[in-house]
Amino acid sequence: MEAVLKTFSLPEELYQDDIRVIADACIARYGESEWKAIVLTNEIHGHLGIYSTLGAKMGIRAREIFADAGCGGEISARSFAGTHPPVSCLNDGIQIASGATPGHGLLQTPEQENPCPRAVFTCSGKSLEMCLKPVFEAIIKADIEAAVARHGHSPAYWKQVRALAIKYWKEWDRKEIFTETII
Repeated sequence: MEAVLKTFSLPEELYQDDIRVIADACIARYGESEWKAIVLTNEIHGHLGIYSTLGAKMGIRAREIFADAGCGGEISARSFAGTHPPVSCLNDGIQIASGATPGHGLLQTPEQENPCPRAVFTCSGKSLEMCLKPVFEAIIKADIEAAVARHGHSPAYWKQVRALAIKYWKEWDRKEIFTETII
């Protein structure tokens, strides 16, 4: 059941140029629900970010796994991404893609001493722990360190973050980048 939209087809001229060029490939490879979740997440998030994009991929994957397991109820989530950027940006994607919102009391984002891109999703009494695989965390860390070394936190840095987020969006398959454990 959709809350407002029947479909999510927007005219291509509404997308920024760097998004327009990946749209068809991303939708063909990952489906319209991931596309919609990432677009909406980053619009609400205020910029195209790495962790917000990964959170949307995580939330969509959790919904798929629960659907395959026959869980038809609301999804709740407990995120271990903390409350401070950049890792906490994962929470925005989780919220949009899974429907686990703080307003419904379904998303918990407690402060974390060591925040990480990990969440536990629960639906119909079943729980699923998902975590970004260490190899992908290492890639992000190296890419961000290189961007900071090259640009500091200038506008050029944020342009590089956007380019990285687009790259990860296009290249990283949600079925391959997370560990998935039923707990």
